[in-house]
Amino acid sequence: MEMLPERIRGWIDGIMALGADYGVNPLVFAAIYVGAIPFFLLFTGMAVKRARAGRPAVLPVMAAGLCFISAYLYLAIAGRGIPVWVWGVLGLVVAYGAYSAVAGYRKKLRG
Repeated sequence: MEMLPERIRGWIDGIMALGADYGVNPLVFAAIYVGAIPFFLLFTGMAVKRARAGRPAVLPVMAAGLCFISAYLYLAIAGRGIPVWVWGVLGLVVAYGAYSAVAGYRKKLRG
């Protein structure tokens, strides 16, 4: 009996082949994406704490932003031949993330 059903194995092979086509290792991308989450939360908390104390929060906000886009930076640096539509979708994701983060910061500062 196989460890993974054939359908799942085919899906994984397809993702790995797509990564090879574009010069990006999907496992590295996923590791950066998931690994940055705790740091994003840490820097977000630091920014809110500093802002509530009336201290400058620019560095933690910038660090949180870097964590948010770190996987996409890997894609931009390592990737080659990425379709334009992918960059458009990622631009929308980053723009919405920035909007959402600013709204979240403002809400936490008020409350």
